[in-house]
Amino acid sequence: MAFSEILGHQRQVQVIQRSLDRDRLHHAYLFIGPEGVGKKKVALSLAAAVHCSGMRGDSCGRCNDCRQVIEGNHPDVRLVEPEAGKREITIQQIRNLQRMLGFRSFSGKKKVAIIDSARLMNYHAQNSLLKTLEDPPGDALLILLDHSTGGLLTTVVSRCLRLYFPQLSVEQVARILTLERGMGEEEATLLAAVTGGSLGEALSANGKELISRRRDWLQRYLSLSRRDFRAAMALAEDLGRDREKATAFVRWMKDWYRDILFLQMGCTGELIKNKDMVQALGEMAPTLSLDQTLSVLERLERVAGNLQKNYNGRLVMEEFILGRWLNASRRNPQPAI
Repeated sequence: MAFSEILGHQRQVQVIQRSLDRDRLHHAYLFIGPEGVGKKKVALSLAAAVHCSGMRGDSCGRCNDCRQVIEGNHPDVRLVEPEAGKREITIQQIRNLQRMLGFRSFSGKKKVAIIDSARLMNYHAQNSLLKTLEDPPGDALLILLDHSTGGLLTTVVSRCLRLYFPQLSVEQVARILTLERGMGEEEATLLAAVTGGSLGEALSANGKELISRRRDWLQRYLSLSRRDFRAAMALAEDLGRDREKATAFVRWMKDWYRDILFLQMGCTGELIKNKDMVQALGEMAPTLSLDQTLSVLERLERVAGNLQKNYNGRLVMEEFILGRWLNASRRNPQPAI
C-alpha cells in the first residue's frame, strides 16, 4: 500500500507526495487512465499516507490506521462504487457521502472519499457532488477514478486536479508476472500483450480466460463470412447477455484490427498483441484495404462508447454483429469486415 510499492507511475506519485509533504493537497483529484493500471491502488495509498501514524509522506502498512485503510474499514475513508446489482452510483449514495464528509474527522485528519468509475454517477448524483466540489469541507479530500472524462459533467471535471495514468508497458507487466506469479517468460509476455498493459486484468482470472476465449471468438466471428445467419445471431445474443463479456469482446476486436492495421503498414514484432495468432492475422490482413480496417476500428470505437454509456447491450451487439454479417453476405466468401 506504500507509494514505494506502486509499479510505474513514478511521476504521478511524485506529484502527490510533493503535495503531501508540503501539506498542499488539492481538495479534489481526478485520476484518469485505462482500467487495471493502478489508479485505485494509488488512491488508497494516498488515503493511507494521509492517515498513517507511523511515518510522514508515505504509509508504513503496519499501524492501525494503515491496516484499517487496507481492510476497507477506516472511519474517515469511504470508497463509493455502484451497489450490488446496480449499474450506476445513485444520488442517495452521494448524499450519504456528503453526510459523512460533514461530520468531524475521527482521526483529526482529512476525510477521504474515493469514487471509483465516477462516470457511473447518474446526472443527479453528479450535480449533487458538484456542490461539494464547489464548497468542500476544509478537511475533505475527494478522489475520482475513471478511464476518461467522457461520462462526467464538464463542471465536475473542471473542479478537479487531473492526473493521467498511462498503461504500463508490456515489458513491465510481463516482468511482474514472471517475478511475482512465477509465469514462464513466453506466457507472461503473451498475457501482458493481450491485456494491453493492464496489470489488474493480467492478474485476474479474466485475463487468463481471455487467452483461451479469443480463439472461440475468432472462430465464431470468422463464421460470419460464410453467411451463417444463425451463427451471427447466436454470437450477438451470447455477447449481449453479459455486458462485461461484450466489453471484453469489443476491446479484443479493437486489438485484433489494430494488429491487422500494423501488418498492413509493414509493422511486426512487439507491436502485435495477439502474438500467438500471427498466422490468422497474416491471412486476414491482405483481404482488407487500409480504409476498410480503419472503418471497422471506427465502428468498434462507437460500439465501445455505447456499452460504456449503459445502452442496451444486446441491441448494441446485434447492430454490430449483424451489420458485419450483412456486409459479409453481400460479398464473396472472405473474412467479415
